[in-house]
Amino acid sequence: MALVTWQDLCVDAVDVVRMSRFWASVSGLEVADPEAPARLRGPTSRHTLWVNEVDRPRHAKNRVHLDVDCASVDELVALGATVTAPAEQTGLGWTRMADPEGNDFCAFVRLPERLPSYRLHGIGIDCRDARAQARWWGDLFGAEPTYESQHDCWTLTGVAVDERMTLDFASVPEPRSKPNRVHWDVQGDVDELLARGATRLWDQPRWTVLADPEGNEFCVFAPA
Repeated sequence: MALVTWQDLCVDAVDVVRMSRFWASVSGLEVADPEAPARLRGPTSRHTLWVNEVDRPRHAKNRVHLDVDCASVDELVALGATVTAPAEQTGLGWTRMADPEGNDFCAFVRLPERLPSYRLHGIGIDCRDARAQARWWGDLFGAEPTYESQHDCWTLTGVAVDERMTLDFASVPEPRSKPNRVHWDVQGDVDELLARGATRLWDQPRWTVLADPEGNEFCVFAPA
């Protein structure tokens, strides 16, 4: 039984206007509310992406990043992104890039007939223990993680924005040192999540900010 359901995604930004325009163009979403926090909307409420204003720039590699589909890497560069590791050099099936504020993301070039209108297809999460993290979140979402040997990661499918989007948990050697600049919001019961190992960080009038067992922030809203 699922203890949480997906609500939406959030990206932190110093320049909300610039970042909301960038991520709307990259994701295929529409800027519905341009003021901070900016709201990008799609075909359902689960597609919503909030661009939240913060006063801290990026200081470290992102431990949570987005995976996007695109027609070409050049189109993303024209929007303000930067190539940090071309696929041609790494031999991987994607190009590592940075958005206008330096946040990491991965770009997957698709043929025109395979390019969807909604272009966010994955969330990558760096972990000390990828298996444990995938199982913890899988228990909350009511889903069983699978091990992807090709990429050495644990994956949850069908728990996020749509059936196509995956949550991909990969082990890395470096510890978490800074707040994440990407997080997701869920609907659920705070007390149940605390009992499962979450940590309460702070309370807001409409939601509670918790951290998962490795310190990754997420927001909990009461079920609609």
